[in-house]
Amino acid sequence: MKLIVKERKVPLAIRKLRALACRLPPNHPKTPLIMNDLKKREAGYKGECSIDFPLSFLEPKSYFILHDLRLQVQSRFFQLDTLLISKKYALIIEVKNIAGAIYFDPHFNQLIRTIEGKETAFPDPIIQVSRQESQLTNWFLKNGFPSLPILSLIVISNPQTIIRTAPENHELHYKVIHRDALPAKIDQIEHSITESCFSEKHLKKAVRVLNKNHIDADFSILERYNLTEKDLIKGVICENCKGNQLFRRHGTWHCNQCQQSSKTAHIQAIRDYFYLIGSTITNRQLRDFLSISSSSSATRILQSLNLASSGANKGRVYSLYFDE
Repeated sequence: MKLIVKERKVPLAIRKLRALACRLPPNHPKTPLIMNDLKKREAGYKGECSIDFPLSFLEPKSYFILHDLRLQVQSRFFQLDTLLISKKYALIIEVKNIAGAIYFDPHFNQLIRTIEGKETAFPDPIIQVSRQESQLTNWFLKNGFPSLPILSLIVISNPQTIIRTAPENHELHYKVIHRDALPAKIDQIEHSITESCFSEKHLKKAVRVLNKNHIDADFSILERYNLTEKDLIKGVICENCKGNQLFRRHGTWHCNQCQQSSKTAHIQAIRDYFYLIGSTITNRQLRDFLSISSSSSATRILQSLNLASSGANKGRVYSLYFDE
């Protein structure tokens, strides 16, 4: 069996935020908010990636792993950082990358982080994973699979994070662990469940259907921050100078500041367009976004990308797609 069925990739929200951060003027009033949101999401993604090494110690023939899985039950979606599934059980792994000291408050159902003397409250991840367990159980039932024990773990990715709770909350350690304890915890769960609920056939089908039913959470990043195209810096931006706009001459992009040149610098700009504005583009829209005046140059750029298109002449629309 292949251990990882659905690979982890940079979340779409981070890709869109990165594009927005590059295309917003440094002095724009929304820039601090966007940079802060990007920092938080990248820290979360770094935490999710940190469990890849502990998971690599698992026996490949026993488990399937799906990362960043987003499923629908009726009209609602739910998202799982990592789902580990075997013939015996399914395990939801929710990763939290939180530094400092954290206190699980069982009375008010909140997580309190203390760092440098400052306290911050977060939603209780215990409630989060409990809801995920219920949603995944319903998903299996709706898709006609046998009943399977659904378990969950909250993994603290930072090994220096101190975990505390109230004395009466003595079962917390069954649910909340540090990253490096993950393989041993999975091994403990494996030995505590003796009966297989899925046959080999059911397991492979479940994994296939889970993967097929994943739906990316797409959204307009400009609408989310109440921005428009007019807020964006347009043109092809120099990767070396990080801000200077390139000019095009004889099919090559040039930077007046650092003297770098490139034949493909427009690809990053078109990728930014895809993440910020939309998945279709016309010749006129390309010229506007790349800040070029030549219609024939725009046509050559679009044709060089081998994009699917519809319509003809000035009405031709090209389809964009980037994935990482």
